Amino acid sequence: MKKVLAVLLILISASLYAQKRIVVAQDGSGNFTTVQQAINAAPDKSETATIIFIKKGLYKEKLIVPANKQNLHFVGEDKNATILSYDDYHAKKNSSGKEIGTSGSASIHIYGNGFSAENMTFQNTAGPTAGQAVAVWVAGDNVSFKNCRFLGNQDTLYTYGYGSHQFYKDCYIEGTVDFIFGASSAWFQNCDIYCKMAGCVTAASTPDSVKFGYVFKDCKIEGSPTAIGRYFLGRPWRPYAKVVFINCDLGNQIKPDGWDNWNNVKNEATAYYAEYKNKGPGFAPDKRVSWAHQLTDEEAKNYTINNVLKGWDPEKRK
Repeated sequence: MKKVLAVLLILISASLYAQKRIVVAQDGSGNFTTVQQAINAAPDKSETATIIFIKKGLYKEKLIVPANKQNLHFVGEDKNATILSYDDYHAKKNSSGKEIGTSGSASIHIYGNGFSAENMTFQNTAGPTAGQAVAVWVAGDNVSFKNCRFLGNQDTLYTYGYGSHQFYKDCYIEGTVDFIFGASSAWFQNCDIYCKMAGCVTAASTPDSVKFGYVFKDCKIEGSPTAIGRYFLGRPWRPYAKVVFINCDLGNQIKPDGWDNWNNVKNEATAYYAEYKNKGPGFAPDKRVSWAHQLTDEEAKNYTINNVLKGWDPEKRK
């Protein structure tokens, strides 16, 4: 009998643990008043999701999701009114007098695998003249964002993780120079990409050993009137950058030649930039650089979520 009771207690405990929910509210109506407190309180190395519900408010915090905080799921009360924000930038000095650098500028660092967020805003408010100023920096694997906004200028979204797989759905991402950049394999579905001034939408640093870098599917690129004709779809931060736009609506912010070699002709032989069945005033296949590609129907079949994300299903939450 004692063994049966022990097993029941374990099962009940596990059930409660799996449904752990933490509420953050600045007015004191939740479990914590800051997001970092909630992160710290989440169980370590959890194999099931810990939901952190964040009520409306501007949370000015420099956040860290450590590697031992796995499967955290941020849920905002309102996409436009639940805002996680900070204002660091690359040239800012730390306590030792050294520049914090691009990675150090991030408003939130995500190391934990299985992190997800929905219905909220991430931003860096350092401003357009501050240079590199990251809103979100992601190293963790199997990380997803749905119905989120990413606000910033240069280097808004840093998909940092080597070997990391990331998923963005129904998101809004804005910026100036290289505002989506990094080494991860990432799938962008139904996202609005907003070009603010001039530069490149992407600056991938895909490793040569990785088959897929960034894939944008059914996305829309638009921007401010001052950005018309002033944006490339991408330039290779590293030689083997890989970026593909599929069934996307490209605004007139995109230059006819489409892609830039970052002042290095050698990159043209190693980077892989391609499009498939795009549309809009920014789609000019006959004017693209000679080293870019228009995918055939057969080639396009390889670009599936399953292939790009190595079998991970981002729609299935633990």
